[in-house]
Amino acid sequence: MAAPDVSVVVPVYDEAESLPELTAWIDRVARAEGLTYEIVMVDDGSDDGSWEVIERLAAQYPAVRAVGFARNYGKSAALYCGFAEARGEVVFTMDADLQDSPDEIPAMRRMILDEGYDLVSGWKKRRHDPVGKRWPSKFFNWTARTVSGIRLHDFNCGLKAYRRKVVKSIEVYGEMHRYIPILARRAGFRRIGEKVVEHRARKYGRSKFGLERMIKGYLDLITVSFMSHFGRSPMYFFGSLGTVMFLLGGATTAWVIGAKLYKQAHDVPLRPVTDQPLFYLAILAIVLGVQLFLAGFLGELINRGASNRNDYLIDKKIGKQ
Repeated sequence: MAAPDVSVVVPVYDEAESLPELTAWIDRVARAEGLTYEIVMVDDGSDDGSWEVIERLAAQYPAVRAVGFARNYGKSAALYCGFAEARGEVVFTMDADLQDSPDEIPAMRRMILDEGYDLVSGWKKRRHDPVGKRWPSKFFNWTARTVSGIRLHDFNCGLKAYRRKVVKSIEVYGEMHRYIPILARRAGFRRIGEKVVEHRARKYGRSKFGLERMIKGYLDLITVSFMSHFGRSPMYFFGSLGTVMFLLGGATTAWVIGAKLYKQAHDVPLRPVTDQPLFYLAILAIVLGVQLFLAGFLGELINRGASNRNDYLIDKKIGKQ
């Protein structure tokens, strides 16, 4: 069976009202452009009847395929399963709430195929969200740009386009869907672009994300940044930091003891070493240094035993295989 021109992966969580309209819209755009397509819907444990709606849509539209979770696992899990199912030459992700416009599909697909991008992220330059959601998002995106070095305005935009090999080469887990561009670059895909897209006001239901996503977002940013730099060699981080702390604590301890011996030899008034807070701080630094070094060593042992420790993205080959 020939692969479709585009796959549209749609995570679904309690969006029964919007699914028929979204499906018809994607079908209309694809037909107008003469594109073969598939819609991969992933029901993330909905309890509003979304799965029954998906079943009816699959009977009406042969291009609709679906996966259903037994409970709510989160958007990252839905995208991971959707990417595994996607067969299209260009893979899109799109939220099910109709705030992302399928009309953007043709232009974003051309950016992938004609301009050579590996990933194109949407930028909701004009957002139809309350101020309490927009300003934290601006700060979050600024932080993500600063930490990652990827010059995107909107990391968390649900509307993105990918070359197929990108989604087959990355693993989205936890809450990492916000950082797919970082995961893609870590995997070796550096052609990352951006397109201003239409952001529509929510037509049905309500947002499923609260303020707690900001806390999770920053914790995940620390995680993905660390994994990007030290995921294969944790000793470089923990060992280096542990060695510095151990040497600093050891030198401070030697200085404190040396100062005491010098004062004793020259009959200078002195305080007992155990009465000096600096001595205990130095001992603490030594202990923490040893623990950090051991953490790096254990990380290396775990990494050495990982089955995917030598999984590398091979993009080109020459010669007989």
